[in-house]
Amino acid sequence: MIPKPWRHALTAGLLAAAAAVLPAAAQEPIRIGEINSYKALPQNLVPYRNGWLLAQEEINAAGGVLGGRKLETLFRDDNANPGDAVRMAEELIAREKIDILSGVTLSHVGVALADFARQKKVFFLASGPLSDKVVWENGNRYTYRLRSGTYALATSVVAEAAKLGKKRWALIYPNYEYGQAATAAFKEQLKKLQPDVEFVAEQAPPLGKIDAGAVVQAIADAKPDAIFNVMFGSDLTKLAREGKTRGLFQGREVVSLLTGEPEYLDPLKDDAPEGWIVTGYPYTAIDTPEHRAFYAAYQKKYGDYPRLNAVVGYATVKALAAGIQKAGGTDTEKLIAAFKGLNFSTPFGPATFRPQDNQSTMGIYVGRTAVKDGKGVMPAGTYIDGSKLAPPDDVVKKLRNPG
Repeated sequence: MIPKPWRHALTAGLLAAAAAVLPAAAQEPIRIGEINSYKALPQNLVPYRNGWLLAQEEINAAGGVLGGRKLETLFRDDNANPGDAVRMAEELIAREKIDILSGVTLSHVGVALADFARQKKVFFLASGPLSDKVVWENGNRYTYRLRSGTYALATSVVAEAAKLGKKRWALIYPNYEYGQAATAAFKEQLKKLQPDVEFVAEQAPPLGKIDAGAVVQAIADAKPDAIFNVMFGSDLTKLAREGKTRGLFQGREVVSLLTGEPEYLDPLKDDAPEGWIVTGYPYTAIDTPEHRAFYAAYQKKYGDYPRLNAVVGYATVKALAAGIQKAGGTDTEKLIAAFKGLNFSTPFGPATFRPQDNQSTMGIYVGRTAVKDGKGVMPAGTYIDGSKLAPPDDVVKKLRNPG
């Protein structure tokens, strides 16, 4: 038996050790597992990661969250493959002991990780997948999404499309979830605004494998008054150049999703389309206090102008920090509750996560393209808040998986 004086000394020593250890444990970083298609989409995800790290650096420099805990991110590449993404998520949780899962740009990967979050009961903030299945048909209480999806993108341009008063429309879209859903939403909503509209041609090439010559010829043969385009990336580059060469766009209005993003305009240089109605990022024209601060900080750190995916990465981290602070930690159930109606800051201004479907209200800029100094630009745009781009609540309720 330990003598009483020794017991007192031992107890005092243990208490002192515990007092020394507890503050250190309280300051352990919050570990975020981020999964994305870095190798497959470098033009999108280099700016995205830059924006992410800028926000993390700002938050940590200001003292972190929860009284001093810093954010730490473990980045993983999903190889644009849902199976690889799920394996990365399992490894991050089991081996790296991450606190929160986030990321994703490609729609089919986003749907897979949303399902993973549901099965494993882990909180997941999807930053950029455009498929609305992430928050509706395949949505669940564990999954939130930052960027607006296909329905909102189509809604943002449909009023401008209707104003054109064009009757015969041709449609060009990549033949997978995002392209199909965006086109269906555009057709449905344009029909409501313009009942006499006709869709005279549809071209749906496989993603990344467009035969631009054949597509352009098929559209030209249909003699449309206007074109709705959903192609992006290298497919857009080929389509824009081939269409320009063959005069497809001359005298025709074009409405095009994503084309106003610098990620897609920059590679086209002076072959960029002029006068297209687009969604995008008019980075030189946004004059909110939040954007001015973001733009200056990004240029100072990277010596370059931001792209739209830099905004997405930056805003995702800001949302995570706000949610963690409101939850008082990283417990999954507390995070789920904290993100319901959570207000957070983005370079576009304040945003909220809608309680009815876990979708953020960060909005979309709509404007027209131009060519200036040998490169494509979106010189101006009108911002549409995401709350104005959602279906009515009763429709969302029918679409939304209650799981």
